[in-house]
Amino acid sequence: MRDSSVIITISDVIEYLFCPRFIYFIYCLDIPQHEEKRFKVLKGRDVHEIRRITNTSYLRKKLGCISKERNVFVASKENHIKGIVDEVLFLEDGTAAPLEYKFAEYKDKIYMTHKYQLYLQALMISENYDVEVNKAYICYTRSNNMVKSIKIEPDDVDEAIKVAKKTIDIIEKGVYPKATKYKSKCIDCCYRNICV
Repeated sequence: MRDSSVIITISDVIEYLFCPRFIYFIYCLDIPQHEEKRFKVLKGRDVHEIRRITNTSYLRKKLGCISKERNVFVASKENHIKGIVDEVLFLEDGTAAPLEYKFAEYKDKIYMTHKYQLYLQALMISENYDVEVNKAYICYTRSNNMVKSIKIEPDDVDEAIKVAKKTIDIIEKGVYPKATKYKSKCIDCCYRNICV
């Protein structure tokens, strides 16, 4: 990646995937989205806080976990991205895997935004720990803590890096991007009154 002073978060990439204009409004126009007023955001933060202080030594042995680290800051200097992983699982086969808690129900599919979050976490865990990461996990707290796994393929990670670069481009160049093509997202969007 080219030299850049911009460093983004995994959350920024998720915002971009929801709608690229989020990045423009937040970074180029400095208009906050006031997440702190949204119920699901607040509840999700509560879930993460409860997880941070409970069952700290619990290992998911069914997943082959032999040790873990919690609330881990990771970064990729080369790709100008950083984030926090709920848990980094170290597995008996010598690999590692991110595990994310979601205040959500599992509805027979894993959302693209969740996958991209895990792809980027896998990239950074691999870089930060010098370990292979070929799977990731999501724990759905509203589905009785059901855990689902996804395979991490190099092509998926490469695609997530491309999205991160597009996110950085908007911030660096200040270009007003096209809106999402999924207009149903606009109904509940905090920027719907200024987005033209």
